[in-house]
Amino acid sequence: MATEKYTVPAQTRIGHVHLKVADLDRALAFYRDLLGFELMMMYGPDAAFISAGGYHHHIGLNTWYSKGGTPAPARSTGLFHTAILYPTRKDLAAILKRIRESGYRLDGASDHGVSEALYLSDPDGNGVELYWDRPKEKWPLDEEGKITMYTQPLDLQDLLSELEK
Repeated sequence: MATEKYTVPAQTRIGHVHLKVADLDRALAFYRDLLGFELMMMYGPDAAFISAGGYHHHIGLNTWYSKGGTPAPARSTGLFHTAILYPTRKDLAAILKRIRESGYRLDGASDHGVSEALYLSDPDGNGVELYWDRPKEKWPLDEEGKITMYTQPLDLQDLLSELEK
């Protein structure tokens, strides 16, 4: 094992997530039709690659080992949620409006100081966080300048008021 301390370069990003799903059409109905991701390509009948803005893929969906399967138990190891970062607060408000109009259920909504987030589960029980980051200069800091994230209820009516601006 290396003895030198290594830090991931600041420009590093999480490129994509690949999810096992039970039903590809049902997963596409959620990620493509509800959330608005673009289908980039099908990989045979059992996998799809979707993205925002024409990237090759942000999310891969497949049924290779999970076709007809059941969600993982809540109290087991695995992915807690996939976090999807929206560019502005208004964009987060727009997806909240879309989710509400569709009748899809939110699991929660939180203000974390550094960000505001909506939480829901996809049809396979995978957690999904939809969020936007506040500008870095508005992040809450302690007296030593360290981030002090928190979890408080998010005012959904205030978020939706972004659409009126």
